Amino acid sequence: MKKYLAATALALCFATSAQAAGELNIYAWAESISPDLIAKFSKENDVKVNVDSFTSNEDLLTKLQAGSSGYDIATPSQHFLRVMIDQGIIENFGANKLKAYENIEEKWRNQWWDEKQEYSIPLAYGTAGFVVNTDQYKGPTDSFKYFFEPAEELKGKIALLSYPDEVIGAAQLYLGVPFCSEDQAEMKKVLDLLMAQKPFVAVYSSDNIASRLASGEVSVHFWWDGDSLRARKAGSPVKLAMTKEGLVGWMDSYVIPKGAPNQDNAVKFIEFMSTQENATEQMNFYSHSSPMKVIQEKVVNTRETAPELYPDVPITFSRTCSAAAQDLVTRVWTQLLQ
Repeated sequence: MKKYLAATALALCFATSAQAAGELNIYAWAESISPDLIAKFSKENDVKVNVDSFTSNEDLLTKLQAGSSGYDIATPSQHFLRVMIDQGIIENFGANKLKAYENIEEKWRNQWWDEKQEYSIPLAYGTAGFVVNTDQYKGPTDSFKYFFEPAEELKGKIALLSYPDEVIGAAQLYLGVPFCSEDQAEMKKVLDLLMAQKPFVAVYSSDNIASRLASGEVSVHFWWDGDSLRARKAGSPVKLAMTKEGLVGWMDSYVIPKGAPNQDNAVKFIEFMSTQENATEQMNFYSHSSPMKVIQEKVVNTRETAPELYPDVPITFSRTCSAAAQDLVTRVWTQLLQ
């Protein structure tokens, strides 16, 4: 997931003193972790915390595959986490033995991307779909039809992400094509749909989405639930479409890259972030749902105030595809952007 800063890596440094006892290097989605919590952890543990950010799972995977990243924590989405386990590029840190494990909501433990919960502790989850500027677009939004086969008024007023992951998933939901399909004919339908939509698309970009929508540069943008929520609460006239075909689901988790130089501090940080008190604060900051047990009385974004986080349509999580299926996805996206 997500995903709303410029692609340029953002480097932040939190330290309580010039000579902190330890160090921790985090590589996470842009603006995804509460700065207040990082500062609190840094102060309590006398650890200098450095934060870099990425804007796509593909970028994160490439960085970790290169080895010797120097990072102690990363936060991939579920289908990329599975790839990282299979490729042996993240540590088995016995996550299921930690107190953090006990604080994971029961329904989110031991999922297919980490069956024994040895490699990861979940951070946040949510959905991806399309968001409209309600000042500019008054048409229907209850189907992906209005996004992938838009009305003439939206010519040049639609924006998609810069990478295929969740966009192709949404197209597959609309067409009834299974995720990770290895059927060339089915994926040709996906390509045809996206090619027909292309004249309506102003830009394929994952950066500056909030400003692009708020300014009216585009009327419709593919986006994420919590980001849409934050924009709406900040005053932007935006609304996440609840499409009857469903939404694409994601979950991001803390992992420790292979050979991380400060693994003890990494585990300490994961435990710190996963207490009920801190998980609640993190959820309120990030505006995405938490897979952890939180203090309900302190949750800011409730069903009443944040319908974006409580969809009443089906959610289908992105899967880890076979090489053949992933190759088809790559070919569709490459042909689309040519």
